[in-house]
Amino acid sequence: MTQQLITGDLWKQVCSRTQSALTTGALQSITTDLHILEQDGLKFMVRVAQNLKRKAQDKSVAFNPFLPPDPDLTVADISSTHLSVLNKFNVVENHLLIVTREFQHQERLLTLDDFEALWLCLGEYPSLGFYNGGAAAGASQQHKHLQLVPLPLYPGLSATPFDALYATAPREDGIHTLAQLPFLHSWSPLPRGLVDDPSSAARQIESRYLQMLDSLGIDAVTGNDGDYQSAPYNLLLTTEWMLLIPRTQEHCEEISINALGYVGSLFVKELSELDKIIRLGPMNLLKAVSKSR
Repeated sequence: MTQQLITGDLWKQVCSRTQSALTTGALQSITTDLHILEQDGLKFMVRVAQNLKRKAQDKSVAFNPFLPPDPDLTVADISSTHLSVLNKFNVVENHLLIVTREFQHQERLLTLDDFEALWLCLGEYPSLGFYNGGAAAGASQQHKHLQLVPLPLYPGLSATPFDALYATAPREDGIHTLAQLPFLHSWSPLPRGLVDDPSSAARQIESRYLQMLDSLGIDAVTGNDGDYQSAPYNLLLTTEWMLLIPRTQEHCEEISINALGYVGSLFVKELSELDKIIRLGPMNLLKAVSKSR
């Protein structure tokens, strides 16, 4: 039976479910080696899979791992609209997915319910929330799901590889751009104290999210079941800031980039792909899959 989310207990619930899922084999973690690169004064962390043996999904067969989710991977009921599930093929330890109970397409715009569920989890422990808005932004499933990874991303290091950049980012309320990021994006600090009131926080974050989309020319497209995005994008947020980046494509030279790339965290399946990143430059990789400023 799925547990209810109890304030202050989510981290304990995630760790407990992780251990039991590893024991049963439901969780198939991907072991990696870490490599540190640098470009334009920014550090990048690249995880390289040691021995990736992930079974390919037959694309001719429609499959939704969230309807229903594997009970061995399900962590807690978050709200009446969302529940939390471990990422089955996780690269980052204790990687949590925040999934809509009923099917919504991954290209639907995020809603107040989505932000309330995400914020309830963000306030539980130091973490980074993110959303891959569509396949071109790195989404591997069509069922709407936000994601949450604990901070720091790499034990013993700063919270994210780009922390030095974000520490000097504007703190004035509003929407900004960061000079060191050479692709189209929108940055916004968040007011202090939002963690204490998830409902109020969700309303403020939803409003800022819609402003950021508008500032980047991403419109709402009305569909039969709700509003959809007019273009792919990645969204990242902590309890202190939000970052939104329009996308043009998922891959650069067969290397897949999702939202974590925009905090300096990359993943590749084999060493030959690491060689490509070294040759191209990790920031150039991000530029290649993003819109030019």
